[in-house]
Amino acid sequence: MPIPVIDLFAGPGGLGEGFSSPQNGKRVFKIKLSIEKDPIAHQTLELRAFYREFPPKETPDEYYEYLHGKITRNELFAKFPTSGKQAVNEAWCAELGKESDSEVDKRIKTALGGEGKNWILIGGPPCQAYSLLGRWRQKADAKFEKDARHFLYKEYLRVLAVHKPPVFVMENVKGLLSTTVNKERIFDRIHEDLRYPLAATGFGKKEDLEYEFYPLTLTVGEVAKDLTPQDFIIRAEDFGIPQARHRLIIVGVRSDWPHKPKEFLEKRKTPVPIEDVIDDLPRLRSGLSKQPDSPELWQAAVREICNAKWLKNNKITGELYDALISDNKCVGSTLKRGSLFMEYSEKPKYASKWFIDSKLKGICNHETRSHIRADLHRYFFAAVFAKENGRSPTLDDFPTPLLPKHENVHDDKFGDRFRVQLAGRPSTTVVSHIAKDGHYYIHYDSSQCRSLTVREAARLQTFPDNYFFEGPRTEQYHQVGNAVPPLLAKQIAEIVAGLFD
Repeated sequence: MPIPVIDLFAGPGGLGEGFSSPQNGKRVFKIKLSIEKDPIAHQTLELRAFYREFPPKETPDEYYEYLHGKITRNELFAKFPTSGKQAVNEAWCAELGKESDSEVDKRIKTALGGEGKNWILIGGPPCQAYSLLGRWRQKADAKFEKDARHFLYKEYLRVLAVHKPPVFVMENVKGLLSTTVNKERIFDRIHEDLRYPLAATGFGKKEDLEYEFYPLTLTVGEVAKDLTPQDFIIRAEDFGIPQARHRLIIVGVRSDWPHKPKEFLEKRKTPVPIEDVIDDLPRLRSGLSKQPDSPELWQAAVREICNAKWLKNNKITGELYDALISDNKCVGSTLKRGSLFMEYSEKPKYASKWFIDSKLKGICNHETRSHIRADLHRYFFAAVFAKENGRSPTLDDFPTPLLPKHENVHDDKFGDRFRVQLAGRPSTTVVSHIAKDGHYYIHYDSSQCRSLTVREAARLQTFPDNYFFEGPRTEQYHQVGNAVPPLLAKQIAEIVAGLFD
């Protein structure tokens, strides 16, 4: 029997996807209940729950017809009423902290059934208040220390105290390590509370329930030493994720549990570069915003650079000038904008068996944003500059006519306002801010002159191609940026599986 999993603050299901993915052809873990408050992310979660109702490689054709846009979601679920009902029961749209404790406990007990002794709790409380951007925005705001998101971990803590799972996995941003509230480092409080959840909640004493913590990047011998908070940071790029993503991940094992971790994450010798997971995807052009758009008009807008005065001044010389001219001539008018589904048959260089589903026969969520004409010129310049210099340009590198007309344009905080994802390296961290603009996620291929699509961001997060993100494109970006990389979660799941005999 698969080991039951309860997933709190599930988002679109990245952590759960890793745990429920097959190990050696079989699903070792089974998501029994996932709780998410966002209605659009919940739709994605519910659809994936439906997908997992079928054994590996036995997904019905109708699932792919839905991804192709040929049938509706209601038609899909009506075709398989039993699986549809199971998916609805598994994915619960509810806000922890506002939903009654009794209803949450009832749902968990019902989901676990008679399997309440051997199961695992996973999830990560919302992390916006701990993120560097969140803290910077609220630095001068008295409301920061009253932000309820600081304490959502208490909902996770209460479930630990009441249901006492043998093992839990909690994920959060590394900013949690340095965040203070009322001059107290919040990690110290969370660490103590998670270790003794009954005492922390007032439901019992320390000796009644204790958890031991295990970092996943250390050896058995190192675990025995005095641990520091930094030991719990996982650098995703060290473990086959094509993205520089540093996250706090705690594995807690109940002190009376007979099994302890014997294996730990194994580092790769070299990181996975971005192009190894997105170069195979259909090449697309961006769109023109705030004016008529067509392939020809888009090409003409980018080609204007060749006649721009800033290109001919003395600051743009040598190899950079030659590259700007030659790359600009390569900008064609045959590229498409993409769509929710596109047919294609290429495969990425890295982990193709993980990403590719032969029954899908294409790619989902691969459509581009529209950009204003001025941003097209900035994106093109930035992509060419990055290729020639091996780094993304700062605003000081831009010709003056290309600078945004903002009062704070020369503020050091915004020096990297336009960030190119560099070929040959893992991408920068994909975060939910990608939903608001694409300036930090410029494609390295100047001839496409655009920011990354949802599917490209999902590839960097290691979501399989048959993982469909519901909702408008902005909501799709938001879901992807908030997720745990499933391929990293799968490696964690393989370690945790060893705790259950």
